[in-house]
Amino acid sequence: MDKVRLDRFLWASRFYKTRSLSTDACKRNWISVNDLTAKPSKEVRIGDIIKIKKSSHYRSIKIIVLLNKRVGASKVEDYIEDITSPEEIEKEREHNQNRKLFNLSTSHKGRPSKKQRRDLEEFLYHGGED
Repeated sequence: MDKVRLDRFLWASRFYKTRSLSTDACKRNWISVNDLTAKPSKEVRIGDIIKIKKSSHYRSIKIIVLLNKRVGASKVEDYIEDITSPEEIEKEREHNQNRKLFNLSTSHKGRPSKKQRRDLEEFLYHGGED
């Protein structure tokens, strides 16, 4: 095996949960191989450099061993080499930190509980009557 489809490799190396998600990423031009945008059917080889666009940064990897079947998350590092620049790693760290802060601040969404509703009614309708 000296070449594998790009979408299959991205799925097998756990960059995407499903093969259809990796196919969609290729179709949206989020993936480039050796600095050229690539279709899902592009065949990748050992030594190719894949650049993956994430929401806030780019991730760059170099293929060490080709994958045809999905492997465990702990074994992925045996097949690829992460060559992402330190600036991009810092962008990813900042993005993840901001996401955590945002998720903490928006934890009160949805309908209020019965107690919260009663407290709101008390405040809004009966708060000014003293």
